[in-house]
Amino acid sequence: MKLKGDQQTSRAINRRLILNLLRREGAISRAEIAAITGLSPAAVTFVVTELLDEKILVEGEASPGAPGRRPIPININYAGRLVVGLQLKVGAIDCVLTDLATTPLVTKQVAVPDPSPQSTVEACAAAVNELISDRGAPTTAQLSGIGIAIPGVIENGVCRLSHRFNWVDVPIAAMLAELVHVPVWADDDTNAFALAQQLFGLGRHHRTVGALAIGAGISCAVVIDGSVHHGANGAAGKMGHSIYDLDGPLCECGRRGCLQTFFSEPALVRRWKEARRLSGEVTRHEMLSAAQAGDRTAIDLLREAGEGIGRFLGGFCNIVDPEVIVGGGEAVTFGDFLFEPMRDALKRYAMWSPPPITPDWADDSWARGAAALATQRLFDFESSPGEVAGMV
Repeated sequence: MKLKGDQQTSRAINRRLILNLLRREGAISRAEIAAITGLSPAAVTFVVTELLDEKILVEGEASPGAPGRRPIPININYAGRLVVGLQLKVGAIDCVLTDLATTPLVTKQVAVPDPSPQSTVEACAAAVNELISDRGAPTTAQLSGIGIAIPGVIENGVCRLSHRFNWVDVPIAAMLAELVHVPVWADDDTNAFALAQQLFGLGRHHRTVGALAIGAGISCAVVIDGSVHHGANGAAGKMGHSIYDLDGPLCECGRRGCLQTFFSEPALVRRWKEARRLSGEVTRHEMLSAAQAGDRTAIDLLREAGEGIGRFLGGFCNIVDPEVIVGGGEAVTFGDFLFEPMRDALKRYAMWSPPPITPDWADDSWARGAAALATQRLFDFESSPGEVAGMV
């Protein structure tokens, strides 16, 4: 018996299949699409025509070759639409206007007067208008979506919990959509970073990607076959709230001894400052310079951090078995002072041959991750039409 939704479901699957193929391989002909995907030429023609009409795909120039009809390459029209990525931080928002490949066109940071949801949403809406205005050059591309990356537990566009902002059940996506009148998606910031890496970054050619973030907190998201694993409550990947020492410092989550109370970027800088009895404001860059100059306190703290995080990464790898781990966040600044002991620890604690840990040095990866939330949905890389999880 055929179900009523079979045709729509088949269409959605074929769209996703073709778009993902073009994302990975670049411009190819309809015949090549059919050969690679196993779809019939008629099915390929139907989906490609539909996507061309929607201006999501674009035709290129026919390839030179033998006489007769030459194949016309089809590619994703990355410049055809614009998206905005907003990464929320304490006191500020990192903002980026991108094309559909999350290539930055305009970037800026705006201040937020207070951490209340209303002030944050109003600052986001103002930032969107400023990004469009700063774009300047006339374009036919329309703003098609906005992604918001938030440190916290996010479900269906609602921030269920953010210790960083003291938010509980804030419908952040709906609040912003009401002001900007375009679709808005929201997710945890590390999940967004992981998605961007899998779609267009260092994890692009891998099916299982871990994304380790060491910044104000510590987390490790995972993308499996193009889909971010959120868990039952949207709280997957919160590695920083694993207990490292029950008698350790008080964490923002209310418990003691979480991993991030020892080895987040602010915690490392604070511990170095206290150990060296330094006064005034101290930054990670000063700590790095000290390590480079042979400061044993800085070197030992970073080695301790690498080994401690590497031990928890070993357990992560034993469960998830990622092909690659991409590292991001402010602590990437510490380079091999942090990552070499982490790699050594991972070798000891991972059951199988450990995956490479590859730092992402790009400053805009996190805001681009937020933009990827919108790109993903527009391209249907993960969801099917009618499934609007996270969108309002």
